Amino acid sequence: MRDSGNNYVGLDIGTDKVRCVVGMVDSEDSSKISILGYGSSKNIGMRKGVVVHVADVTDSIIAAITEAERLSGHPIHSATVNINGSHVVGLNSQGVIAISSANREITNEDRYRVEEAASILQLPPNREIIQIFSKNYRLDGQENIKDPVGMNGVRLEVDTHIVSVSTPNLKNLDSALEKAQITPTNHTVSSLAAAEAVLNRQQKESGTLVLDIGAGTTNLVIIEDGEVQHIAVIPIGGTNITNDLAIGLKTDLDVAEKVKTEFASLKQGVIKKESIKVSIRDQIHTFKTSDIDMIAEARVEELLEYADDELKKISRSRKLPGGVVLVGGTSKLPGIAEFTREKLQLAARVGKLQSISGLGDKIDDPSFYTCIGLMMLDMYLPHEGNNVNTKKIQSKTFDFAKTLFNKIK
Repeated sequence: MRDSGNNYVGLDIGTDKVRCVVGMVDSEDSSKISILGYGSSKNIGMRKGVVVHVADVTDSIIAAITEAERLSGHPIHSATVNINGSHVVGLNSQGVIAISSANREITNEDRYRVEEAASILQLPPNREIIQIFSKNYRLDGQENIKDPVGMNGVRLEVDTHIVSVSTPNLKNLDSALEKAQITPTNHTVSSLAAAEAVLNRQQKESGTLVLDIGAGTTNLVIIEDGEVQHIAVIPIGGTNITNDLAIGLKTDLDVAEKVKTEFASLKQGVIKKESIKVSIRDQIHTFKTSDIDMIAEARVEELLEYADDELKKISRSRKLPGGVVLVGGTSKLPGIAEFTREKLQLAARVGKLQSISGLGDKIDDPSFYTCIGLMMLDMYLPHEGNNVNTKKIQSKTFDFAKTLFNKIK
């Protein structure tokens, strides 16, 4: 939060749940983060990451914030917030400028100018840019420069990955936050926050795909050479598995949800019971294990096919040394890492949280990793103050130890 200047807040507004995490830099070890409080509440006001009922989303935000305030003992008035949904689109762009200073030395202002030049795009009137990620710079033909400041040259170019969102969807989200009396200090994508929580520097450098599989959507980010290479949102999540089970097993949604969370598995070559029994409201339902697994496998396979399509867009299909890191509630599905490894032909594992203290053990769960990452980004991102309507364009140098974004107004 901004009141004390020492506490930071991440707010994950998901399709199924709203989660809030409050943290601070550990007083005994500045390389660690201490969790002060957290909160979670059911969200019925969103569909596939998009606000469809502002009042319901507001109530969910208030409930999660209130619980986090109670545990942390600190009032919360601002947070770094994720923005979700298939309207989130990443695209590549280039910028070029001439260096006009007398000594031809590149300054921070020159770097901001070239990134701003890259942001001049012909976007539809209902879309706006929320982030710019600088991948590499070129100076007078010299390529693969990570930071040109201090160098000398005449012509500076930059390759960027730009994230744009639907303006109405962004305004609906901000409306819910305003009604909950929460100021969004920054908006960012869920997958970027998840990556910050679970990836180490080696994984960011070598090339890694992070799949944040939520209830309604799957957010993905590809990070290589320490920079964001590609961002996308796939409109498939854990709810789709539940719906498929309800249809395929001809049962109610609450029964299907229990079947998914307790019995669905993607493990191959394991001896399983021929059938399982689920008891809900004093009724016992019996289903074949083979039917459950077949339905779950089909939907997850479809999801991974979409993820592979995104890899192919940047010629990284089966070519990421860092492999795939899975987070989000659906990543707890047994056998999903092995299934992903087989389908994408890449190393795959469920993400592990970086070292944290305080109440960190209480939320060491893949469904909370995105929110923890948002809290971590709240520490490093520049803040826009209390003007929720201020347009933010951010460029990123993906390094946990220093400021991650440089702001262009």
